[in-house]
Amino acid sequence: MTLTEAVILGIVQGLTEPLPVSSSAHLVIIPALIPGFQQPTVAFDVLLHLGTLVAVVFFLRREIGALLASLFPEKRRTAGTRRIDGSERAANRRMVLWIVIATFLTGIIGILFKDRIERLFESVETTACMLFITGILLFLSDRVKTNERRKEEMNLTDGIVLGLVQASALIPGISRSGSTISVGIFRGLERETSARFSFLLSVPAIGGAVILKAADLIRLPTGDLPSLGVGFLAAAITGFLSLKLLFAMINKTGLAPFAYYCWFVGTATLILRGMGWNG
Repeated sequence: MTLTEAVILGIVQGLTEPLPVSSSAHLVIIPALIPGFQQPTVAFDVLLHLGTLVAVVFFLRREIGALLASLFPEKRRTAGTRRIDGSERAANRRMVLWIVIATFLTGIIGILFKDRIERLFESVETTACMLFITGILLFLSDRVKTNERRKEEMNLTDGIVLGLVQASALIPGISRSGSTISVGIFRGLERETSARFSFLLSVPAIGGAVILKAADLIRLPTGDLPSLGVGFLAAAITGFLSLKLLFAMINKTGLAPFAYYCWFVGTATLILRGMGWNG
């Protein structure tokens, strides 16, 4: 793999993982439509996901730090540090619990239906149709006007529902961020609260996937290191910028522009496949 190809794939991963357009759909559609396209190695795929994980952790570093701090007894406050009151600590602890429950449900469903889910990655047409569903969720979420619940008001049902929704995003074409953010909004969460919880959920989800495939990194040929490093940096930088774009848009323009994109890609893919276009 050339450095140029590594940068391109890193940018695609960095754009499509945080944005609600389904990175899995692009992983299915691009190889099917581009003649001569070569799938990256498992090790390269792991590094790209690690890059987006770093981007998410850095973007949400304050929230993650606050959640972790809430799990331990509060130390004596030093000058210049902000004291976290009891109600905020309790809300953070509940948030951690909801994340654990949601991640557990996602993991169980992923294990139980692993073979069926993997077979779906063989169907470009199914993936394109799932993009239409993602677009519908995004479009309808912009029509919700009664979303005022903050993180302090999240409950067990939110954790269970969003865990199940995240599991559905194992299907290629269903955007993980798009589906969880949209359903959070349907449940009355503020748009930004729903988005932040969605990406906090993504940390253990992406981290777990990276850990499961980490063994492939041990067998890396030395000659692949430059392309791997470039791909990792491209994914991390683009992922961070994508997150900033998404959070800037979510309250201003909403998620409808991403819905139109999903519908366009899904339609174009089905048309090209109907014309007999195969990569």
